[in-house]
Amino acid sequence: MRRWFFLLPLLLVLLLGAARGERRGGMVKGPIRESVIAGSWYPGDPKVLRGQVLQFLAEANPPPIEGELVALISPHAGYMYSGQVAAYAYKLLKGKRYDVVVIVAPSHRAYFRGASVYPRGGYRTPLGIVPVAERLTERLREVCPLVDYVPQAHAQEHSLEIQLPFLQVVLGEFELVPLVMGEHDFYTCEELAKAIVEVVKGERALLVASTDLSHFHPYPQAVALDKVVLEHVEAFDPEGLSRDLKSGRCEACGGGPMVAVMLAAKALGASRAKVLKYANSGDVTGDRSSVVGYMAAAIYRGGGGAEAGDPQERKVGVDLGLTEEEKEKLHEIARTVIRNKILGEPIPEFHITSPRLKEPRGVFVTIKKHGQLRGCIGYVRAIKPLWQAVADMAEAAAFQDPRFPPVRVDELGELEIEISVLTPLREIKDPEEIEVGKHGIMIERPPYYSGLLLPQVATEYGWDRETFLEQTCIKAGLPPNAWRDPATRIYIFSAEIF
Repeated sequence: MRRWFFLLPLLLVLLLGAARGERRGGMVKGPIRESVIAGSWYPGDPKVLRGQVLQFLAEANPPPIEGELVALISPHAGYMYSGQVAAYAYKLLKGKRYDVVVIVAPSHRAYFRGASVYPRGGYRTPLGIVPVAERLTERLREVCPLVDYVPQAHAQEHSLEIQLPFLQVVLGEFELVPLVMGEHDFYTCEELAKAIVEVVKGERALLVASTDLSHFHPYPQAVALDKVVLEHVEAFDPEGLSRDLKSGRCEACGGGPMVAVMLAAKALGASRAKVLKYANSGDVTGDRSSVVGYMAAAIYRGGGGAEAGDPQERKVGVDLGLTEEEKEKLHEIARTVIRNKILGEPIPEFHITSPRLKEPRGVFVTIKKHGQLRGCIGYVRAIKPLWQAVADMAEAAAFQDPRFPPVRVDELGELEIEISVLTPLREIKDPEEIEVGKHGIMIERPPYYSGLLLPQVATEYGWDRETFLEQTCIKAGLPPNAWRDPATRIYIFSAEIF
């Protein structure tokens, strides 16, 4: 009897410990992958770590998204460098509930084929243990021959673990599917995406791609490289992103995870993506000689109304007095030029009688396929008659936009054409003059940098004025805050969009 009284306190301690473990992610059975970056990449003290994450979240101000969140893209440098950018992604999870989080991260230390999934047990951070969703990891290995367990893939890898404290703070309890990619080719991304979709069906799941962008280039070169990635993300174009990563037109150490998560999210019904924040290490340290790029982005199922892209709901731009017949004539010209060029037929002579269509105008032609950008090029200034400018830019958008391959004949029936007839550019000194929904922006930093975004872009992505300015700077190949520099010239314009 005395022995039982002696053991009772020990049993109580064990039971309380087990209960505490359950509150932090369930009764974890199996191996625990211990933290390898606590105390270096982020604080090792749980109170300090939680406080730092909460501070990052408090200072993040992501643009709103109208729709159901499916996936996030988040950076994976040390918190002092990229923690604030990551917070822009994770703040969107406030008030949301997910039972499972699938993190897809790149391998920086181990070389192996396909992808590795940590099969059971849990990942420990100073905030507790995150349990692995064993039923899902087993299923992944069953449905995808490219997925296996490679111990060295997880042993020292930081890019997956770095995401966990943010998730622990904003979500509390959840199960984890921890994936590390050893190969980033499109086939591997596609097969992994299919497997993820198969496994998470019926689950309340969030997907997370872990990636940094370009590495160790001078600031201007890094911004130019990263701009290509941001444009592919905004266009929700995983195929184009994979193609440009392979060609070296852009860089991202987590390029494979990004492409795989975008493909999986699209198969799960996501239709839109939005860049929430972009910065690089030079913005943090002040050293711009050799920087690393960071991006936060959201991928979601589009909502209704203006966010769904209904032009009647957006009420974007201005009325320049074009009649419905004139608008239809311009669309006819654009469609004819694209069709005849693809088929190798001569361009017919267009009979233009309207004086308005003969006036010189700046114009952009935007081509979309299933709601996603397929090409967009324009004349900023009025250098040709409107009808001729539309003909030129329709051909350029379809066949000469360097972000996309030329339009193919089998795509003709799936293309949507949008024409934006521009008002003249007007230079401004006060950015407060910019009205989101009415104005487009052109940013110039002579002699080399220039970028333009149409009025509808800010409305479609839900940007405020400051975000619109930052995104235009990025389009110009400049730092996001370059619009504040007196050497930067800011122009506004409007457009009739149809």
